[in-house]
Amino acid sequence: MVSDVHGNAEALARAGDGADALVVLGDLVDFVDYHDHSGGIMGRVFGPERVAVFARLRRERKHGAAAAYARELWTGLEDAAAVVEEAVRAQYKELFAAMTAPTYATPGNVDQPGLWPEFVGDGVRVLDGESALIGGLRFGFVGGALLPPGSVPRRGSVFRPYLRTAEDFDAGVAALGPVDVLCSHVPPDVPELTYDVLARRAEIGSGALLRAITEHRPRWAVFGHVHQPLAARVRVGRTECANVGHFQRTGTPYVLRW
Repeated sequence: MVSDVHGNAEALARAGDGADALVVLGDLVDFVDYHDHSGGIMGRVFGPERVAVFARLRRERKHGAAAAYARELWTGLEDAAAVVEEAVRAQYKELFAAMTAPTYATPGNVDQPGLWPEFVGDGVRVLDGESALIGGLRFGFVGGALLPPGSVPRRGSVFRPYLRTAEDFDAGVAALGPVDVLCSHVPPDVPELTYDVLARRAEIGSGALLRAITEHRPRWAVFGHVHQPLAARVRVGRTECANVGHFQRTGTPYVLRW
């Protein structure tokens, strides 16, 4: 299992070695690389110096200033949306080609699932609000991340992340019903799992996932999204809840055996 791949196609090509199946929990695209400012789409388009300014503003939690700075950069291009889409397509072409084992994938917030059908090969199955039998166990998948309460999806952005209203996300969870392994991009709404110790903020976890865990008691709940969680694993009742890791940086898949 991998999540938060963010462009690491080289490691992804090895992730399924020796496995019966590879589970991908989203965030394939590398849009802003906060570790390597020359990487990611913004780094390749604008260069590391400008990305360093953007990263500093985000690190200092000056989110309004960071958004304004990014808008200034993108509006300086003749057709920013076309530049971004071309870069996303190039990444997807490489990343989906790297999925060599039988793969079950769901998108993350830094993904554009509408483009996925162009790149999905015969050995890759995309699931979102759906389940599949893998090795005799039922795996349920729900993708994307949650919008903050009261927010609406952004229009006119050069890159539209896969962010969902609580009602939409909750419907995706409800559609799964009882499963053995609950797979999502975001964690359930458990403080130890949603808090990022490096970013020093809590990401938005899903109450619907937590309710499904409490009600249906799956064996495992697996997810990513939070790159440096306060706790990588927490048990909720009989369910082992596990962040499978920031694959871009670790290059190491999380192995589930039964």
